[in-house]
Amino acid sequence: MNILVCIKEVPDDSVAVSVVDDRAAIDSITPVVNAFDTYSLEMAVRLKEEVEGQVTVLSIGGEDVKNSLKNCLAVGADKAYLVKRDDYRNLDAKMITEILMGAKAKLEEELGKFDLVCFGKETTDAEGSQVGVYFANKSDLGVVTSVIEMKLDGDKLITKQEIDGGYREIETKTPCVVTIAKPDYEPRYPTIKSKMAARRQKIEDFEVTCYSSLTLEEIKDFEPKKREAGVKIQEEEPEDSVAKAIAIMKEQKVL
Repeated sequence: MNILVCIKEVPDDSVAVSVVDDRAAIDSITPVVNAFDTYSLEMAVRLKEEVEGQVTVLSIGGEDVKNSLKNCLAVGADKAYLVKRDDYRNLDAKMITEILMGAKAKLEEELGKFDLVCFGKETTDAEGSQVGVYFANKSDLGVVTSVIEMKLDGDKLITKQEIDGGYREIETKTPCVVTIAKPDYEPRYPTIKSKMAARRQKIEDFEVTCYSSLTLEEIKDFEPKKREAGVKIQEEEPEDSVAKAIAIMKEQKVL
């Protein structure tokens, strides 16, 4: 099975972000592979191990993104490619999709047709949840979103989709697109041996023409309003506590 996994490098979301002069101070935050993309890669590698095949990782960004791509090679990807764009943070979903579609077409000339294209369900920096679905629509491929399990049955991909209040099983023919949510397991860690092997692998980079003229300009970042401290009621008798709570609610006009 020939699988393409599209990843994005984002600021580490475990680090608190402050706003300075109407801009999020992210330059000092170490970039990492988007969390949902790491789940996507792990599920793709597990599927490859079950049915045999190849996993190719693709990203858009500057030269430094190659470090993240090498990490992907260290945890099971077979090949990695980078579309060189230093302005990748300013690209909108349509432009990103066009670039990824062009890159996929170029890679298929070398690697053959992809049976499955995997995305994380969203990125932790933008949280748009658009690119995977837009990519499938523009490519005229079936798509299943928020997948937490998948297996291959002939030319059919059987998926478990996470929905509000539960799950449902969806079957689609390959080639197709999936967007991946968090499964019941964590992505694997690289070994020293796999890290050394990844360092030796060459990451190809190339350019793709994007025909969309729309560009986005970030006007302002701002921090969410801080939640005010609550009121503690610590009366000696329960009846007094209830009476005080009711009095406070009446004062705040919530009763």
